[in-house]
Amino acid sequence: MDQVGGLLLVGAVAMTVTLVLTPISRLIAFRIGAVARTSERKVHSVTTPSLGGLAMLAGVGAGLLTAWVSGSFEAVFRSSTDIAGIVLAVLIIFAVGLADDIREVSAPAKVAGIVLAGVVLAFGGVSLLWMRLPFAGLVQLSADLSVVLTVIWLLVIANAVNLIDGLDGLAGGIVAIAAGSFFVYAVQLGSDGVILSSNPGALLSIITAGVCLGFLPFNMHPAKTFMGDSGALLLGFMLAASTISVGGRIDQAVSGQVFFFFAPLVIPLLLLGVPLADLSLAVMRRVSRKGVSISEADKEHLHHRLMRLGHGHRRTVLILWLWTALLCGLVLYSTLTGSGDGILPFAGGALALVLYTVFHPITESPPSAAAPHDV
Repeated sequence: MDQVGGLLLVGAVAMTVTLVLTPISRLIAFRIGAVARTSERKVHSVTTPSLGGLAMLAGVGAGLLTAWVSGSFEAVFRSSTDIAGIVLAVLIIFAVGLADDIREVSAPAKVAGIVLAGVVLAFGGVSLLWMRLPFAGLVQLSADLSVVLTVIWLLVIANAVNLIDGLDGLAGGIVAIAAGSFFVYAVQLGSDGVILSSNPGALLSIITAGVCLGFLPFNMHPAKTFMGDSGALLLGFMLAASTISVGGRIDQAVSGQVFFFFAPLVIPLLLLGVPLADLSLAVMRRVSRKGVSISEADKEHLHHRLMRLGHGHRRTVLILWLWTALLCGLVLYSTLTGSGDGILPFAGGALALVLYTVFHPITESPPSAAAPHDV
């Protein structure tokens, strides 16, 4: 089996396992009390299980096991401690999210857990080794700085996914689009010889896309289950690990692939433009308010604002999916063609989407403005 075929098989297994086990995770959620109860601040109108992350974890495990058993990824499993570090860090970050799903934990405790997962990931071998900086060129990071930046990267991506998980299907769809696009990007770099066959980036991204696709049928509005913090942090971790594996290890001049971007690490920033923009606005908004904790939930996220414009639940999700797809399309076009000719069409698409968002609101239901998992 060729490498791409093997990767697609792994993604299909991850999707299928998540799809089959999500109903079981709902039953477990009710039994252990991992549920999102209704309140004035929340969108959902019925108590909803929030342990979809358990099925996602099983999907990730099944995907990695399939890759190992297939023999198509011998270089990934043999050449380093990457996979061992990833598995241990996954378990840590899932445990942090699970604890918050069952019994809410403080923001500092969650941050400490994510930091621990980041340190384990870095010492396992998945860390930022190289960076391209404007006017400085290629910079090799020291061991200490590599660990610090790896942890910061994980904190940013994990919290961005967690914050955008505010409407049914929103986070799962955005991550599926971003992970699928990064998979194509990583495969292209691998075929061009820019990254080694031992690099786990493509494998992690296709597994991430697979678990999202397996979970989404149960999470679309009206959701039968939520992914919870355990799922959101898990997805954020998988995205961070895959982008670090690829973007942080390229030490070649690959202008054809990165096109006008300063470095491959810019690619995931564009792919995750929607959740990262939401995270940045949330941090600036909360920092500017005296006496307000940076971890305090509010009702000013992008999806809240779209709903206040008059867009319903489904249309708000669709608009943010389209923004993600637009950014991913720009990245992939530039990556696959090595050309900037696609900028104008994508700019036109962005303008059309802005006009659609502003001038075509609908009235579906009174626009509630709260997310079930805001932090």
